[in-house]
Amino acid sequence: MAGKEKLNEVQKNAIHKETIRKEKRHEILQTQFTFNPHRRPHILTDKPMSRKPTEEIEENSEFIEAFQRARLVPTMKYSTPQTSGQEIGWWVSTPLIPPNPNDKRFNFHRCCTDVTK
Repeated sequence: MAGKEKLNEVQKNAIHKETIRKEKRHEILQTQFTFNPHRRPHILTDKPMSRKPTEEIEENSEFIEAFQRARLVPTMKYSTPQTSGQEIGWWVSTPLIPPNPNDKRFNFHRCCTDVTK
């Protein structure tokens, strides 16, 4: 065929059929899935509100002690401050101002007025 001639619908359909036939010759149905051994798979965590039962943690005393130690405040973990940020207030065990629940400067309780009703 010359390049300038336009193809009619029958010729276009014949070319399309031939292309599909050639593609199907090399088509292979993949039935097994495997991970690429050279890349780590992405592990997705559960949603925060999912109701799956939590996994049982084996009673490993070393793990439990390390977990409890990690949750301690720095003054209970270490005998001296470890960073310059911890040096500020390291020896202060009580708050500088005693807490007062009636102090309006620090406690912003909801209140109802005629405007907010």
